[in-house]
Formats: sequence, C-alpha cells, structure tokens
Amino acid sequence: MIQDVQALLDRYLVWLRDKTSLREVGDWIEITTPYLDRHNDCLQIYARRENGGFVLTDDGYILDDLELSGCKMDSPKRQALFRTTLNGFGVQTDGKTLEVRASHDNFALRKHNLMQAMLAVNDLFFLASSTVSSLFHEDVVAWFDLSDIRYTPNVKFTGKSGYDHRFDFVIPKSRLQPERVLRTINRPNRNTAQAMVFSWIDTREVRSSQTRAYAVLNDSERAVSGNVLDAMKNYDVRPIPWSAREKVLKELAA
Repeated sequence: MIQDVQALLDRYLVWLRDKTSLREVGDWIEITTPYLDRHNDCLQIYARRENGGFVLTDDGYILDDLELSGCKMDSPKRQALFRTTLNGFGVQTDGKTLEVRASHDNFALRKHNLMQAMLAVNDLFFLASSTVSSLFHEDVVAWFDLSDIRYTPNVKFTGKSGYDHRFDFVIPKSRLQPERVLRTINRPNRNTAQAMVFSWIDTREVRSSQTRAYAVLNDSERAVSGNVLDAMKNYDVRPIPWSAREKVLKELAA
C-alpha cells in the first residue's frame, strides 16, 4: 500500500513539474501552472527576488475576476470566510493581491500554499450576488449545526510530501465512527477533484488508519459528472452530492 501511494505522489509531482512553464516579465518571473480557473485557463502567479528571498503573488487576478463576476467582498460573512481561508494557507493580501514570502528553502511549499489559497478562494466565492443568496460553505455549516453534527472547522494537516492541506471540517472519532475529514467543493470538476484526491493521498498516512475522507459537492445548479464521482471513489474519498446529504446524516452525526 505504501508503495502504491508513493507511486501516486511521484506521478503527481512529475505532472506538476512537466506542466509548469516560466517566462520573464520585467523584474518578475511568470509561473504558469496546470491548475485551471473557472474559465479553464491555467492559473498564473508571479515571483521576484526581494530582501534576500522571494515574493510570490497572483497580481490581483483572483479578486479582480470574482468582482467582475458580481461577487464582491461586501459582507462581514464573506470577509470572515475569506480571511479564514487565507490564514489557513499562510497567505496575506496587499490591496487586491494574494501573496506570500518565501526563502530558497521553502519556495516550493510557499508556492503550493499560494496556489491552494487561490483555488480555495475562487471556489468559495464563485457566486454572483444576483443568483446566489448564500455561500455553499455557509449552507453546509448551517446543515451541520441543524443536524447536531460535531465538527472542528478549518483544520490544516501537513502531508507526507511536506505540503500543507486544509480541510473545511474534521469530525472527531466517536464510539461508533472513526475520525472523518471533509472538504466542501462548490464547483465539482476535474481540477477540484484532483486537488481533493491529492490532499487525501498525501495526508492519509499521517492520520489514523481508520480516518475517512468526504467531499461535499454542490449539485444545486448542475449534476456532478460521473467522472468526478468515480475519481474520488477510486481513491477512497466518499463524494456527498448536496442533494443526497440526508443519506449520510447518521454516519456523520454518530
């Protein structure tokens, strides 16, 4: 089993390296990654030397793109969730930009954290105010509270690779059920499924062998692709379509 997981990690890192490209833009290096945004364009970040280290930034792309879509940080709840998400990855803001500081030793880790924060913020706030009345994450929290599901929010684990992975909820072990880790995914697609699978593969060995992983998938607007569901199931991540959440209520509440 360890060899299988190691092979998957090695394959992921090879894919990440081969699909990443660099280009000089003035004093900056533009890093094009294989992670896709909601337009199916590759996400880009920028790096330059500063004070003996490096600064990495999204150049304001994530927040600008969301605002153009009608999703602004104009409510206390959105601001709180935005800040909590960034804090979970150690990412700061400078105006509208998301950025991190890195040294030679932790450059890869800081780059990973910035990319994961960009994906998380983009996913959390992919909501036009004219069509969506509340955040999907807030809906899940409300359902947990109403259903008496005990949880710890926003928990970060360091995986075998040394990368940090944030899960939205951890439900502690009980007499009837083992520890359960969950992530909410507002836009279930290949990209978000792959991120969830890697997070679980990388962290499962640092948790109890009985720990289970779940992904709560928003299918309010469109059905979740069978490929997304199969990809998660193949790596022991149990997908929970929002429309079918009552089927796992007893399992999560126990």
